[in-house]
Amino acid sequence: MYRGKKGYRFDMNIMFVSLGCDKNLADTEMMMGLLEKRGFSFTDDEALADVAVVNTCCFIEDAKIESIQTLLGMAELKQTGRLKVLVAAGCLSQRYQEEIRKEIPEVDVLVGTTALEEIMEAVEEALEGRGRNHFRGLGEAPAVCRDRVLTTGGHYAYLKIAEGCSKRCTYCVIPSIRGDYRSIPLEDLVSQAADLAEKGVRELILVAQETTLYGKDLYGEKSLPRLLKRLAEIEGIRWIRILYCYPEEITDELIDVMAEEPKVCHYLDIPIQHASDSVLRRMGRRTTQEELRQGIRLLRERIPDICLRTTLISGFPGETQEDFEELYRFVNEMEFDRLGVFPYSQEEGTPAAMMSGQVEQSVREARRDELMELQQEIAFEKARDMVGRTLTAVIEGKIAEEDVYVARTYRDAPQVDGYLFVSTSACLLTGDFVRVLVTDSNEYDLIGEIADDRED
Repeated sequence: MYRGKKGYRFDMNIMFVSLGCDKNLADTEMMMGLLEKRGFSFTDDEALADVAVVNTCCFIEDAKIESIQTLLGMAELKQTGRLKVLVAAGCLSQRYQEEIRKEIPEVDVLVGTTALEEIMEAVEEALEGRGRNHFRGLGEAPAVCRDRVLTTGGHYAYLKIAEGCSKRCTYCVIPSIRGDYRSIPLEDLVSQAADLAEKGVRELILVAQETTLYGKDLYGEKSLPRLLKRLAEIEGIRWIRILYCYPEEITDELIDVMAEEPKVCHYLDIPIQHASDSVLRRMGRRTTQEELRQGIRLLRERIPDICLRTTLISGFPGETQEDFEELYRFVNEMEFDRLGVFPYSQEEGTPAAMMSGQVEQSVREARRDELMELQQEIAFEKARDMVGRTLTAVIEGKIAEEDVYVARTYRDAPQVDGYLFVSTSACLLTGDFVRVLVTDSNEYDLIGEIADDRED
């Protein structure tokens, strides 16, 4: 049953598919919250879906392919299943509007990156047979929705603090599909975080294309430290984790807050992308290798137990064997706790795509593999070094038929880092915080036992 805007009554199931990064997931949860308020129900079963919304990604070629294949798979359901409406939202829709209209006509509605809050109108209009595409200018203020539908299990949530990016790295399409950097007002973020805490969220994970510049556009100064202090005042929030920090924007004030505020995890994600000065210049990055070394050294001096994660790009245009060897030595010397490597993806419309000296794909991947083999040795050794330490951990779930729980420590961001496996006969719940004595390690993961009663 469907009865448009007048009756607000629905007997409709919506299936959401969120692709790409955790920032996309936060957008998906916002759209779900808006549709839930209108009365829609959600399903994970494509056979029961009346409406499908695919929140797409096109940051790199692999993500673009995944988005297209997902849309094509949903398009088939319009021929073989009960699916009535297919919505393509997010980055791919923003970047390839005409191509999607032409190549995938089964898509009923396109919703751009700055028009996601119009998802209610988009779905309702399509169901009424008068679908239109929804796009706004890339300078629009970021959407804010306090009534999100959490898809992360309820004990942690991503808090998106800004939209877009103004850095203009030569390999990146983000500014062209999400616009320049725009912070979400601090009071809106605090209100949203308080609502999440009331729903049982214990860990906030701050995300944006870049978190370290938060507030510069609104308040005239970098305001991430001020935001962290306000979020730490919220009752019920136990951990605050920061992702996507550009190294050149990390301030003494931010380090002070991380060192002094107990709720802020001693964990920092600093995507440096490379260590060769010549490659960094071609990338449009704003640091040198020496500045990276100084920044990492300072963080470890001021916060001795800090866990540092980074990401690198292998095979960037013009990367010589000497550049790669310099990067390899840097990784070996810096000994990052967590590290990921992505082969360079030649994205149309970016300055890097037109650069001379494009590296063969096989070389990009071989260099990726070599770096990851080195990092594996470093990570395994760091895991062994944790044996004998007692850490606070949050319970993520239980292994069926065993007295073993899966947990994360402050050193582990969801979905990207390792786990701590806890042996205990105690009855624990997802979201419980416990103290765990680490007794062993297994490659990237840790093994432990309860050190005392659960904390709360």
